[in-house]
Amino acid sequence: MAAPSAATRKKLQRKFRLRGFTLKVDALEEAAAFLARFPDAEDDALDLLLDELDKETLQSSILDRDAVRRVVALLVEAEEAVDAASPAATSSRSALRVVDSFVVPRFHYDPIKKVFYEHTGRLAIHGEAGDKAALYRDRYQVLLQRLARDKYFSKPAFDTVMTEDNNCEITSIQSLIGCTGFFVENTVIVAEGELLSNGIFQVNTCGFPPLEDREASLSMLMGHDFFGGGVIPTEEIVRLSSLEKKAMNDMFVILSDVWLDNSETMEKLGVVLDGYDSVEVVPSLFVLMGNFCSRPCNLAFNSFEELRLQFGKLGEMIAARSRLKEHSRFLFIPGPDDAGPSRALPRCALPKYLTEELQKHIPNAIFVSNPCRVKFYTQEIVFFRQDLLYRMRRSCLIPPTTEETSDPFEHLVATITHQSHLCPLPLTVQPIIWNYDHCLRLYPTPHTIVLGDKSEQKAFKYTGITCFNPGSFANDSTFAAYRPCTKEVELSALES
Repeated sequence: MAAPSAATRKKLQRKFRLRGFTLKVDALEEAAAFLARFPDAEDDALDLLLDELDKETLQSSILDRDAVRRVVALLVEAEEAVDAASPAATSSRSALRVVDSFVVPRFHYDPIKKVFYEHTGRLAIHGEAGDKAALYRDRYQVLLQRLARDKYFSKPAFDTVMTEDNNCEITSIQSLIGCTGFFVENTVIVAEGELLSNGIFQVNTCGFPPLEDREASLSMLMGHDFFGGGVIPTEEIVRLSSLEKKAMNDMFVILSDVWLDNSETMEKLGVVLDGYDSVEVVPSLFVLMGNFCSRPCNLAFNSFEELRLQFGKLGEMIAARSRLKEHSRFLFIPGPDDAGPSRALPRCALPKYLTEELQKHIPNAIFVSNPCRVKFYTQEIVFFRQDLLYRMRRSCLIPPTTEETSDPFEHLVATITHQSHLCPLPLTVQPIIWNYDHCLRLYPTPHTIVLGDKSEQKAFKYTGITCFNPGSFANDSTFAAYRPCTKEVELSALES
């Protein structure tokens, strides 16, 4: 690669400095190589590169080659993905956008003005007592404002009537869903009953707050970006929707519990990679979710050097399949027992110490938080790796009804969607970073939710939301393939 000219160096350093970045020498060379692709539109290409870097979760404002290369890979892929006939080819967004939990914007609801406003300022990891109270208040306000728009609750104060004793009676609520779902501590419920003379409210029926259609929720947000990844103009949404419908060949392959220290698991992974490397159109994305080790990476774990080498071997395994390395993306999401600063949610990405050997072989590999969000054109997908089903069943206060379904996974899906939260467990069961509880919200409801769980693989479509668990690859040899164009889920397994 030819060294950039003095004029190009000066331009790059000046433009990056204006955005608050400092370039190392190797990063400057990477940026210059990207500009060389667009000799007639260098300024536009540079602005696009800087815009995408602004959206990245960066450890430092001093950029090295890897940081610039990841974004360049995204932009090059976007250029190839966009229809060549499109006049906006060089300025289009990438079809695939990954959103780390720690950059998801936070919003508060104002019950007086009945509007959401974005939180400004720094969010501390170690919050104060008021932040814990705000966690519960924000959850409640999100559900309350949604409930207030429901047709059964939109009349003044629950359509109340006064009795002879001047007590308040709530008329029959037809939208309650019985006890479908797991009723655990911290979940918000709607109850129908009678206020007795001794001041006790006797509950006859209870249920979760009714769901709201995604489009109805979006219409109330006044253009706010709750999902993360930036607000997309209406014209761009129309164009991306058209491209999404044409992306018939795109496929995501999702595996959970990829134990790198288990030879049998790695052999099975090799079989899966060989199979997809030989198909006519390779998957556009592989999502590998933890745990990445068969043993918990806790204080008693002393094999981090070995785990680092095992990540390197995984990189070699992927790089050996040239078509996958060239045309597929690889997304890594940590599991509940993987290495990290704590077990509190959301969990940050895997430590760089463990992953840098893999990145030498797969430079555009993406390491992200748990949970994380992916935007494919206009489609919003949430990935969450947590053994949630077992913990929900164990913490359940009221046995779920079997009238509508006896499937525990369907009860789990009903719980998290009606609560608009990925993990409505008590904080004593699953700690959550108080100031980042909003990262686990499911409001407005996404198109697809992927729940990586060690329980049996399942797929369930609930009120238009596609939900599935790929199963445990290490234990059951199960995984899933997802086609975002049609929202179809193929539950797969290797033969024993």
